Amino acid sequence: MVHQKKLVEEVSGWLRIFDDGSVDRTWTGPPEVTFMAEPVPPHEEFKEGVAVRDVTIDEKSGLRVRIYLPQHEPPYTDNHNKLPIIVHFHGGGFCISQADWYMYYYMYSRLARSASAIVVSVYLRLAPEHRLPAAIDDGFSALMWLRSLGQGHDSYEPWLNNYGDFNRVFLIGDSSGGNLVHHVAARAGHVDLSPVRLAGGIPVHPGFVRSVRSKSEMEQPESPFLTLDMVDRFLKLALPKGCTKDHPFTCPVGHAAPPLDGLNLPPFLLCVAETDLIRDTEMEYYEAMRKANKDVELLINPGVGHSFYLNKIAVDMDPHTAAQTTSLLEGIIEYIKRH
Repeated sequence: MVHQKKLVEEVSGWLRIFDDGSVDRTWTGPPEVTFMAEPVPPHEEFKEGVAVRDVTIDEKSGLRVRIYLPQHEPPYTDNHNKLPIIVHFHGGGFCISQADWYMYYYMYSRLARSASAIVVSVYLRLAPEHRLPAAIDDGFSALMWLRSLGQGHDSYEPWLNNYGDFNRVFLIGDSSGGNLVHHVAARAGHVDLSPVRLAGGIPVHPGFVRSVRSKSEMEQPESPFLTLDMVDRFLKLALPKGCTKDHPFTCPVGHAAPPLDGLNLPPFLLCVAETDLIRDTEMEYYEAMRKANKDVELLINPGVGHSFYLNKIAVDMDPHTAAQTTSLLEGIIEYIKRH
């Protein structure tokens, strides 16, 4: 008799887990949203000023990155014309989404073009098959790969080696990817990255939370990209088994986390959305970073919620969301130009 798989866990349209351990990530929510979670194939020719390629950076593990190269003025005879490199960690509560999804393609090709920067987006391993610290390991591996390209020993990637400025590498991450910005930067603080220099970290609406609900979690409206159910269920699947949200991966300012003042971190730009469910805990992180005398700046977008800029429908249909997305991008670009 054939065993019928039984559904054991479901997370609001995004994820289903079965009793045999298999995971189905087919989107089952409103069909008009589907396009945002569909993969965009790479294209080596320039489209709207950006070319895209996928590269396997570790043959053993199969770890891949997506590289966005903006059209630019050659030739590069010295470092003055080289482009900053932005390493991107996608969101999805550590459990869903891929670097090639349309929502990231749309946003990060726009950033590459507007900032005149090369974006390297990491295909992160996902929980529950790969619980944390798997995604942190992947983010750190991508940084180590950049270091090996810069050292030029046995690695070579023409777009990065010919056009990238290894002295100006930034980390950026959306939502749970913002957690990775903190943890990858903290880990990188223990090693010699040269010739790579981490010039800055940009956590955008990072998934910093704690066991006890914050005021904003109880009072702010839920958004398509973040509900309390998603926070609780995704993190339960992503954190090491038996751990609570007070784990340092999700609560870097809690008692269990290493003291911030002992971390060797680059300058940070923390981006916060005013009506984000997890705004209060993001602000607790900002205050703790300041108290630890870290170089941290704050960019707040008024009247918008979690990951608003990735919601292409709202960006297209709602003038306020569109204006705040432009303002967020301009703030990020201005920060990059200064560092």
